[in-house]
Amino acid sequence: MAEKVSHIAFLVLLVLSISVTYTEQLQSSQTQTLLRIQHLLYNPPFLNGWNNGTDFCNAEPSSTVTIVCYEDSITQLHIIGDVGAPRLPENFSIDSFVTTLVRLPSLTVLRLVSLGLWGPLPTKLTRLSSLEILNLTSNFFHGTILPEISSLTNLQTLILDGNNFTGGLPDGLASLTTLAVLSVKYNSLYGSLSESLESLENLRVLALSNNKFSGEVPDLSSLVNLQILDLGDNALGPRFPAISNKIERIVLRRNKFTFGIPEKVQSYHQLEHLDISSNRFVGPFPASLLSLPSIAYVNIADNKFTGMLFENLPCNPSLDFVNLTSNLLTGKLPSCLHPGSKHRVVSYAGNCLATVDKNQHPILFCKNEALAVGILPRHKTRKQVSKIALALSLTGGIIGAIILVGIALLVVRNFIARRAVQTPPTRFVEDNASTSYTSKFLRDARYITRATKLGALGLPAYRTFSLEELEEATNNFDTSTFIGEGSHDQMYRGQLKDGSFVAVRCLKMKRNHSTQHFMYHIELMSKLRHHHLVSALGHCFEYYLDDSSVSRVFLVFEYVPNGTLRSWISVCSRSPSYLAEKHIRRKLTWAQRIAAATGVAKGIQFLHTGIVPGLFSNNLKITDILLDQNLAAKISSYNLPLLADYMGKGRLQNFLSGSNNFESAREKHQDKFDIYDFGVILLEIISGKPINSRNEVEVLKDQLLTIVIADDASRKSVVDPVIKSSCSEESLKTMMEICCRCLHKDPLDRPSIEDVLWNLQFASQVQDAWRGDSQSSDGSPISPMQSSRLKLTIKQ
Repeated sequence: MAEKVSHIAFLVLLVLSISVTYTEQLQSSQTQTLLRIQHLLYNPPFLNGWNNGTDFCNAEPSSTVTIVCYEDSITQLHIIGDVGAPRLPENFSIDSFVTTLVRLPSLTVLRLVSLGLWGPLPTKLTRLSSLEILNLTSNFFHGTILPEISSLTNLQTLILDGNNFTGGLPDGLASLTTLAVLSVKYNSLYGSLSESLESLENLRVLALSNNKFSGEVPDLSSLVNLQILDLGDNALGPRFPAISNKIERIVLRRNKFTFGIPEKVQSYHQLEHLDISSNRFVGPFPASLLSLPSIAYVNIADNKFTGMLFENLPCNPSLDFVNLTSNLLTGKLPSCLHPGSKHRVVSYAGNCLATVDKNQHPILFCKNEALAVGILPRHKTRKQVSKIALALSLTGGIIGAIILVGIALLVVRNFIARRAVQTPPTRFVEDNASTSYTSKFLRDARYITRATKLGALGLPAYRTFSLEELEEATNNFDTSTFIGEGSHDQMYRGQLKDGSFVAVRCLKMKRNHSTQHFMYHIELMSKLRHHHLVSALGHCFEYYLDDSSVSRVFLVFEYVPNGTLRSWISVCSRSPSYLAEKHIRRKLTWAQRIAAATGVAKGIQFLHTGIVPGLFSNNLKITDILLDQNLAAKISSYNLPLLADYMGKGRLQNFLSGSNNFESAREKHQDKFDIYDFGVILLEIISGKPINSRNEVEVLKDQLLTIVIADDASRKSVVDPVIKSSCSEESLKTMMEICCRCLHKDPLDRPSIEDVLWNLQFASQVQDAWRGDSQSSDGSPISPMQSSRLKLTIKQ
């Protein structure tokens, strides 16, 4: 028994001795690694106490060096050098340094700050797979941020401030699902911000200031834990970033933000610090920001904010700093911001506030400056107001009487139309549907196909116009430049300084809304570029000075000089058309009519498929099809109702009309409403007769259906006499067939836009072949066998 006990005791002693030996070896290995790091850092003074006898795991932490161990393994290494430490000598090797570091595989925290480290980060740094915090601030690292850093899936904090990194943020950031702090301030990073930022749901701090980032800020509203957003000193913009309402600090100073502050910012109840100074913000300054429950710092200096301040505006008692300098603010300085209010620092020079200080501009200055950025003062003098009121009262009665007569005529006309047509086509029924796409649709509709860019060839870039620029182009909107009007708008022809002509549409606002309400619409409209669409070139907002709400919107479009398609086809067109020339035009040939129809179909195809989700139910009319200098057809009316949400039930005509909202557009067969409208256009192209009623559509369609299968002679009885002798039978028959199919009452029976395009292209090809053969010696038209071969060739 005693012998057994002695054996067990021996074994225990043996295990303990092996364990101690292993621990000593492990500690010795870590000691040698740290001493090697000391050597590679060229023995800085604050590491002089390190030697072979140092017990690193039990050493007292200091402000420069801290080492933390767990179970005799180093898990945290903090080495902080002197601020402004110079770069290490030329023979320093970052590769050797990192090779040494990775001998501490249990590291979870690594802070190497102000040590003069330089060179590109080696990929082998990612071997420290347990890292949770990596801080390499104030060194001289250069090159791109390692794409492989996305493999450090435990990383919670990444701080690379004050280095010389270039390139953009790695796309693989989305893999760092636990990342809470991302700070790369004071580098030379450039390009657009990666959309992978939107996936970092645990992010609390995003600091990217003092770089060269540009373009839009990704949608950060999904980052519900984000508390600090620092994007200062870049070239970002133009829209204010979308952020969740838990944000505490927003820094956007010295960027290129140009729009207004969204209303949502006024609900950021945890916001403490707001710095948006030195940008190009316009529109009203929401004074309610000064009374947010947590706000302590507000800086909006050096922008173009307008609006009237009032003496009784409240301020948060914790507000310590306010800078309103160099804006276009009017009214009175709130009493809570008066000098001497506790320890609060307040600056407000360079505005037009009614104060005793001499550092304010006269009110006229702010009015003129506001006009320069498209802002209109609402208040006139009492004398002016009284004159305007008198003029309005005199004309109001006359206009009211005219409106009453017009309404009576419309009621009678609608009653007669209902009696004449009991079952109108589907498209005309749909015309009474609601008119607006939702703002959510416009936010989501950002996926533009490559066709958009190709279609924009030859057009200047979309931009913001000043009101003065548009007034100069239109001779102050002189009546001689007036070319048409709708129920809520007027159209003017203008010439810019570079000599180019534009069409300027002026839309009057009925209700008070800020710039932000319209920017989603404007953004989408700016991207709709295609050879067969009348494209927008820019916009201008006109504001009221006292509350900075939008009073008018000016939309600038490319000028299309040759009038409407109807004016080149129909026998007579008495009503004035947009951009119509006054001289008598020659009629389009049959080949030109097919080409115009093909252009319209391509424009429809782009509206349906060139943007996701597509633009449907565009309420197309032949008077909305314009011809450019090459007689190419351009659609000037498509379903992007910029102001439908803000103008009640009225529907914009011509350029931005529409009939259905986004929810109904998602239903089945919505694309077939545009097919019906296209069929009506084809009907007028074939017949040469202006079609202005539902009844005329039905009558002509029935004629086509009757003769489309008849002999050639009767088929040409409904054709425009101008082109009767110059069109091939096969081409005419194809056009008639596709026209009848487009006009089916059941949307399900109407062809797709691709089917329409195929038939139009076939009609063009057989017409070209017939014209070539008719000019040859035999003069015979294309044979049925040749026709079949052509169809097969096109289809393939």
